[in-house]
Amino acid sequence: MKQLAESSQVDVSKAVKALEAKIQKLKVDTYKNLTRWQRVQLSRHEERPYTLDYIYNMTDDFVEIHGDRTVKDDKAMVGGFGTLNGQSVMFVGQQKGRNTKQRQMRNFGMANPEGYRKALRLFKMAEKFGRPIVTLIDTPGAYPGLEAEERGQGEAIARNIKEMFMLKVPVICIIIGEGASGGALGIAIGDRVLMMENTWYSVISPESCSSILWRSWDYKEQAAEALKLTATDMESFGLIDGIIEEPLGGAHRDPNWMYQTLKDRILAEINTLSAMSPAERINARIDKFSDMGEVVE
Repeated sequence: MKQLAESSQVDVSKAVKALEAKIQKLKVDTYKNLTRWQRVQLSRHEERPYTLDYIYNMTDDFVEIHGDRTVKDDKAMVGGFGTLNGQSVMFVGQQKGRNTKQRQMRNFGMANPEGYRKALRLFKMAEKFGRPIVTLIDTPGAYPGLEAEERGQGEAIARNIKEMFMLKVPVICIIIGEGASGGALGIAIGDRVLMMENTWYSVISPESCSSILWRSWDYKEQAAEALKLTATDMESFGLIDGIIEEPLGGAHRDPNWMYQTLKDRILAEINTLSAMSPAERINARIDKFSDMGEVVE
């Protein structure tokens, strides 16, 4: 209609405005009523910002730190110091790739044991210098290969969970995409655990759940519904502390707005947590996770 108006010089501005309003309403209604499987698909959108996108766009002078000082530098796990409005912060998170070569280098965001040991090294470094920690979680799971198991994948994740409970500095964990299984949990023990609106967090991916229960990936939509893995589900279960709003249609629709929103939320949480003593934060952290779930005797 806009093109028609330009070529024919007919005034259709009222009709265009009416259609634009209708389109906007349809968008709002559509994205408010997404199924759980559709949320999973949004969390995997190829244009969605990844960990380094957030870090480079939120910080002024990010310095990446490499290696676990034991085996090698795991490219699927990234981290280092960055400054948010003058506040030095240790960032740690999984990084995916944009193209085939990057995905191979980043191992599709699936960290090996040395990745989790690198993360722990950075956590301890942040604690040593009294800097808050922010983890950005986006992984389909820890790498399940034979070499990962040989180098102690389970032990590395378990040690991270244990050590994160006792960190003396504020710890904020944010799920920015996929949060699958122990691969996510290995860097997700914090004073605040937040999820972005179109993300998921579960013990298993819908595809893997479908393949186990139905011996086929064809039931992934039913699996997603049964797993109740969305941010709204997790908040209702008391497993996370809050949800971070995304632009209509997902974080990739307005990345700059998303970067600023996440930055503001991180700074607000750091200010709140910094007012507490280390002992208070540790005790509250332990109590929060200890109270999760139900026990029937």
